[in-house]
Amino acid sequence: MNAKTVLPAVAMTAVSMVLTLAVVVMWLGTAMPWPVALVVGLGIDGGWLATLAYERRLAAQGDHSHGVTAVGWSFGLIATGVLVAHALTAEESTGAWLAVAWLPVAAKALWLVHGLWERTALTPSALGAIRGILQEARDEAAVARARLRADATTEETRLTAVTAAGARVARVQARTAATLAGAWSTLESARQGEDTGRALTSVTTPVTPGVTARWELPVWGPSDPVTTALDSAPALTDDALDTLVDQIRHSRTPPLSYREMATRFRTAGHSASEVRLRAAWKRVAERPATEATP
Repeated sequence: MNAKTVLPAVAMTAVSMVLTLAVVVMWLGTAMPWPVALVVGLGIDGGWLATLAYERRLAAQGDHSHGVTAVGWSFGLIATGVLVAHALTAEESTGAWLAVAWLPVAAKALWLVHGLWERTALTPSALGAIRGILQEARDEAAVARARLRADATTEETRLTAVTAAGARVARVQARTAATLAGAWSTLESARQGEDTGRALTSVTTPVTPGVTARWELPVWGPSDPVTTALDSAPALTDDALDTLVDQIRHSRTPPLSYREMATRFRTAGHSASEVRLRAAWKRVAERPATEATP
């Protein structure tokens, strides 16, 4: 990179010095002896070259002098002025001379660019370290992007699976609810039908003569909890149990069904197993109406 910036500056400086010397000799050679014109041209080029060498020495030491820089630009402007004046006074090829009149200023500008590059140039080891840091940063960014994409894909898959499972559960629940609704509708129709009671009564009459059974199908709805005190209730004998069952059964007209009687029996705090309670119910139900306890 050093050669890429310094070689153009050196080449343009050399061309500018040669043009300046040639123009001074041609322009002033008509008014004074050519050796004097040659000395004037060499003086301009020499001053320019000396200030340039001094600037380069200061730059190599990491220093800078505004005075030297101003003198160097002054020599460059003088050389440019000589070329412009010669182009304007030349009888022929005025445009061509004006086209090359900017070379001294361009040479100074190239040296300025080269100086700026030198002040910002880094060693190969520093450049290697910077490249390594940049590469590491790019690698970390690529890994982070890949991890984010993988996490997003995983989350999308999980959400898709959960959504699909939820949809399946909702469909199953909907089908189950529809089936239950149909079943309970059928039960309700059977419970409300007049023929259902007569059909069930005709079946139970030979088994329980003299007893009018009341058939109630389950009702779909909330149920009230039954508070019992089974642990503290005393054990009842068969006679006492029969008396209680008969009293509870005939506490309402028409007599209560077994289910209603059992519910009231346990709500009152009495204790008896389901087998004993059902046996008592059968014994009470089989009694003639005249023997029932009022």
